[in-house]
Amino acid sequence: MFPEYDVIIVGAGHAGSEAAAAAANLGSRTLLITMNLQTIAQMSCNPAMGGIAKGQIIREIDALGGYSGIVSDRSMIQFRMLNRSKGPAMWSPRSQNDRMLFSVTWRQLLENTPNLDFYQDTVRSILLEGGKVCGVITGLGNEIRGKAVVLTSGTFLNGIIHIGEKQLGGGRIAEKSSTGITEQLVSLGFESARLKTGTPPRIDGRSIDYSKTEEQKGDTEITGFSFLPLEKPAKQLSCWITYTNPEVHEILKTGFDRSPMFTGRIGGTGPRYCPSVEDKINRFSHRERHQLFIEPEGWNTVEVYLNGFSTSLPEEVQYRAIRKIQGLENARFFRPGYAIEYDYFPPTQLKSTLETKPVENLFFAGQINGTTGYEEAACQGIMAGINAHCKTSAKAPFVLKRDEAYIGVLIDDLISKGTDEPYRMFTSRAEFRTLLRQDNADLRLTPKSNAIGLASQQRMESLKRKQQEVETIRKILDNFYITVEESNSYINSIHDSPLPYRQKASQLLLRPAIDLFSMSREVPRLGEALAGFSREALQQSEIQVKYEIYIEKEKHLAERISQLEGLNIPENFNYDRIPALSAEALQKFKKIRPSSLGQASRISGVNPCDVQILMVYMGR
Repeated sequence: MFPEYDVIIVGAGHAGSEAAAAAANLGSRTLLITMNLQTIAQMSCNPAMGGIAKGQIIREIDALGGYSGIVSDRSMIQFRMLNRSKGPAMWSPRSQNDRMLFSVTWRQLLENTPNLDFYQDTVRSILLEGGKVCGVITGLGNEIRGKAVVLTSGTFLNGIIHIGEKQLGGGRIAEKSSTGITEQLVSLGFESARLKTGTPPRIDGRSIDYSKTEEQKGDTEITGFSFLPLEKPAKQLSCWITYTNPEVHEILKTGFDRSPMFTGRIGGTGPRYCPSVEDKINRFSHRERHQLFIEPEGWNTVEVYLNGFSTSLPEEVQYRAIRKIQGLENARFFRPGYAIEYDYFPPTQLKSTLETKPVENLFFAGQINGTTGYEEAACQGIMAGINAHCKTSAKAPFVLKRDEAYIGVLIDDLISKGTDEPYRMFTSRAEFRTLLRQDNADLRLTPKSNAIGLASQQRMESLKRKQQEVETIRKILDNFYITVEESNSYINSIHDSPLPYRQKASQLLLRPAIDLFSMSREVPRLGEALAGFSREALQQSEIQVKYEIYIEKEKHLAERISQLEGLNIPENFNYDRIPALSAEALQKFKKIRPSSLGQASRISGVNPCDVQILMVYMGR
């Protein structure tokens, strides 16, 4: 009934979809098995892609030839570039998306991908021969042979849904959980544990009084995620901001004795950086309010997502509390919020390719590895799909280093440090974030992906045009002199120091208050010289000029970090005397007691700034 496949992907969430696309586009005969073909790449939680560091990951996936950026752009209902007030290393694209259109677009792209077959069923176990995976057995008892298997089970492995004192088996509301795989893998020597995540109630937008909330519009300029020239939406939908209040907090507290978080019914650890609303008011009892975002779910639905109100409290408590929030006094539920607890496998059991150490040709990607977030899952998926193809085709593995991509940082963190809580990517986790900007992901990764046959020739030709433009612009800036007279009105308008003599445009750009676009407008000769170049190439040129010195500094930092292994930390070192450490770093250092600065630098949640601070206090 079934042919033998090169790669079998189990699960069609964000990780599974990217893995299937990558393996198939590289030429592997690929099968994607999912419980429900109607929920491919479904946005189980918030209807948004990108954000701080996550936006960089989506652009990296796109640069590699993945689909997440394309789908995000095609289903976008709002776009914002976050952190514009900071340096370009911190700029992070984020989109609100039409939830249904997102999933439909993913399915259309996958169905148009050559070498990719689909099958709707569960998988209850993997097939093994001689310590190697050789296929799967489905819930219907079908044996499907494959040279490699990629497990992307999300929150479905022995998933339990919690709403107050109610417990339901499921991997997502109204969808059954998956059983059998955890038990088999544990019998093969794998270590497993439990994590938990949660989601807010969904509300009928017709019952909200938006006049009592704050409007949050999208950016005028829509950059998007994909480096391909895709059409952007002609209009955008607004999000809205409101807040909890002391009365809301008091109502929520009345349900604490029935909260599975506080009664011990949930044993898994939840996400530190996306806590439930009950966890927020418990941990931050001094706060009188917490910000909430009312996010539309799509163009053609009144359903909205209440971002910031994840909860597993009883339904009636959720309902009473929400109706005390400004603008939501008459709110009607589509469905309540809930928590979900599920199995994962600590990722120190993986190789850098995401192949498991105990079983050859078996790959893990996504929440099965302890991560949280669509973007984190998707980037693991594309890397697992690539490496499953490489392994079955006797090709060299494809691994990205920490100074090459946020994807490299994420995978290295997982396999080196492990995680005992849902892992989320932040810019602070990357030592080389000036190098790993969202704007240059194509420059960093498209040539590497094209060399293995994934990123298309169309992408390479587009990249070459961009590189040629940037090179030409930089030559113009290095050879274009701006006179004192030309610069006076511009300099005065931004209250900067006047020019003492004529300067090259590239030198003037080094001033923090000056940007290339406004300088081109105010200095007509320069504007004429730069006419006709794309905005993307102009911005890339400006960033390269401004940040050249910082790039060199980061190279030196990389050399210093590599020397940390020999710097020992006394066993009785008193971390409490270092007030500048982040709260998470202080907690982890005191618990783990690292023996060296090298080990300290690899602890999950500890960022490079914490290591540098520790280094200073140790006299290094």
